[in-house]
Amino acid sequence: MANVSKASATVGQPQETGPWDSALAQLGEWDPTWAATCAKMSTNPWNQGVLPRKFIELVGAAMNAACTNLNPEGTRRHIRAALAAGATRDEVLMVLKMASLLAIHSCSHGAPFLLEEANAAGAKLAARPAAATPACDKVRAAGQWNVAWDPFVELDPVWTDEFMATGISVYAGDVLTLKDVELLSIAFDASYTHMYAPGTRRHIKGALAAGATQEEIMEVLKLCVSQGVQACNLGVPILAEELARAQ
Repeated sequence: MANVSKASATVGQPQETGPWDSALAQLGEWDPTWAATCAKMSTNPWNQGVLPRKFIELVGAAMNAACTNLNPEGTRRHIRAALAAGATRDEVLMVLKMASLLAIHSCSHGAPFLLEEANAAGAKLAARPAAATPACDKVRAAGQWNVAWDPFVELDPVWTDEFMATGISVYAGDVLTLKDVELLSIAFDASYTHMYAPGTRRHIKGALAAGATQEEIMEVLKLCVSQGVQACNLGVPILAEELARAQ
């Protein structure tokens, strides 16, 4: 990071490098004006003071570790920064658990289509005995049930209950506040690698109900945009290597 900060200062960029890695230094040599402008924009959430630094880094870790992204360098960078900002092991682990559960949107997306097309084709589910779904019942009783999950129950109630049991152990805990969980969920769903509109709206509504301000939610959305510089983190070193190879 020291080299990045030095290069940032050289091209008039902010000292806080936020989502950037050492690619920023090389970018600053090739195009100092654009590098400085982009660095200022992409590090804005780190410099505004709207969200705590620890939470900003947890959001960074969330978006990079998400099953829709899986960026090892970014995940390590933001986990390291989160720990340095005071995050605990359990807080980071909570983020990783949430990042894993994001995969449920494969069923949110596909299960309704399966039911619609199966109905159109006249296909029927095989008969099966009634199954207990205590985890689903618990989620319903807490008022947290999402009707988008109904198709899962219809297609496979046992598996759906297993998934809900996995989620309850994460979301019913007290490691993070409800507001922080909702803000992190916005980041997962609004991320440029996911863009899941129903979840984004649902969690914005939940965040507001949990006490988040419009400014805090906007900072989370800005953090999603900031992660776009991973394209430069990935591509600039490759371009440098291939230019050297070609010469």
